Amino acid sequence: MLQTRNFVQQYDLLGCIQCGRCSAGCPLSLSSPLNVRRIIYEALVRDQLDVNQRPEIWDCTTCTTCTLRCPKGLDPALMLIGMRRVLTEGGRIKPTVRDALESTFKFGNPWGRGKAKRSEWAEGLDVKNLAEAGFPPKVGGDRGGAQAEILYFVCCTTAYDDRVQAVARDMVKVFDKAGVDFGIMGNEEMCCGSEMRRLGEEGLFEFLVEENLALFQQYGIKQMVTTSPHCYNSFKNEYEGLDVEVQHYTQFLADLIQRGKLAFSGEVNKVVTYHDPCFLGKQNQVYDEPRAILQSVPGLQFVEFDRSRERSLCCEGGGGRMWVEASRPGERLAETRVKDALALGAEVIATACPFCMLTLEDAVKTTGAEGSIEVLDIVELVAQAI
Repeated sequence: MLQTRNFVQQYDLLGCIQCGRCSAGCPLSLSSPLNVRRIIYEALVRDQLDVNQRPEIWDCTTCTTCTLRCPKGLDPALMLIGMRRVLTEGGRIKPTVRDALESTFKFGNPWGRGKAKRSEWAEGLDVKNLAEAGFPPKVGGDRGGAQAEILYFVCCTTAYDDRVQAVARDMVKVFDKAGVDFGIMGNEEMCCGSEMRRLGEEGLFEFLVEENLALFQQYGIKQMVTTSPHCYNSFKNEYEGLDVEVQHYTQFLADLIQRGKLAFSGEVNKVVTYHDPCFLGKQNQVYDEPRAILQSVPGLQFVEFDRSRERSLCCEGGGGRMWVEASRPGERLAETRVKDALALGAEVIATACPFCMLTLEDAVKTTGAEGSIEVLDIVELVAQAI
């Protein structure tokens, strides 16, 4: 049971005016029993909430649409994470969630893969590995001799998933083409903790923050480019004390193209639409840079989803949902996204997030659209054209 008095105070729920914009704006509102307004109402009128009887809180993708639309400035998404925390701390979680959390603590990633395999994606590539003997770390105050200007933070899913590894390899190709001085932390890289926090394991998140901050300081990191919007959001907004300039790769590449540092020699003759990742768009307002990259690729015809930018549909991959089976039946939002793209006449759904890539590719299969449309990361399209 959740004692609601402290809960109401912690999340400032007395400020709720029950307007319903949170639940009405929720991308899952038409198909999930999740009703944020109702949960807040019950917290206000009851002494206790039985979180064990609310499996729908795991449907939340933490896209933060509810938070962005609240006219009183409340954070319903954070409240739902708080409800999950009660279950996680009590051990009342599904085995898939438990395994992801344990794997992250033991191996530094939620996928149950050994740390020694984290940099296998880079085999055969000429990539500076700052963790290897040839690139010793700079300790203490000496930060002038860093072996690379930029740390490329690869991310757990990109490092271990066979499909998404191609994104990391194309990132290396694009960086090399632009003459970027970059390096990776190889097998020493570990999870940013974004999804662990959203699964309710705040203690594990704080542990990962401490470990990562120590690593970044040890290697004298001053500038970082991430593959995943989830890593970008976490480092940028949730790591207190991080003295590092953090960019998502779409921001970095858009700037390279604008300054003439990255030029194209080929064409991509495809009709392409773009799916906004929630952690890049809604949560960090990075909307223009991905589109600027796509529109700069020769031969590419860009078409826009009707529901895009602030109105974009969530793919349902965030908020730890990669390790949580949804409780609701029916069509997934990623399947809706694929059908909308087909109706636009798109041949490619481009995105810029490992989770979006995997959920959308799965939706292409479940909707029977294989052969009619494909899912590519933006950097894969760039790599085809350079």
